[in-house]
Amino acid sequence: MTDLPAHAQQAIFAGGCFWCTEAIYARIDGVLKVESGYIGGDVPNPTYQQVCTGTTGHAEAIRVSFDPEKVSYEQLVRLFFAAHDPTTLNRQGADVGTQYRSAIFTLDDAQADTAERVKKEIDASGEFSRPIVTEITPATTFYPAEDYHQDYFERNSSAPYCQVVIAPKLKKLGLE
Repeated sequence: MTDLPAHAQQAIFAGGCFWCTEAIYARIDGVLKVESGYIGGDVPNPTYQQVCTGTTGHAEAIRVSFDPEKVSYEQLVRLFFAAHDPTTLNRQGADVGTQYRSAIFTLDDAQADTAERVKKEIDASGEFSRPIVTEITPATTFYPAEDYHQDYFERNSSAPYCQVVIAPKLKKLGLE
């Protein structure tokens, strides 16, 4: 594991499948590390199989470590809203269930204020034809996902899911 600079900060986002969001944030200048995992539920140390049942309360999420001198938390929040459909409840594409909900898990009051402000701005902008349903809530314990989920797109970019779902997202966002 790479040591992070002392001034590094973290952010936690859930926007559907963590393979997709991880691949997006890993390409952002100023992002130092992206880790897939689970948050928001009541089962300690959940496994992927448990989370997939939709009964743990956890969401698939990413924990982003970033250099605030290169990329701001607000920029990361705006990317979050651009990277998925924040108007669908408990669903992203074919992925359905509470584990795929749209959520921002905040680590302090400043993050909560920024996330709420940006959500309101984007919602009022008319960018989306339906209201944003993203939940913004204080972070609970983040549980890293199993090793085979980390850097998934980088290790499996030719896999069908990666080609059909992740690669088009990266292209849409100008990251590929």
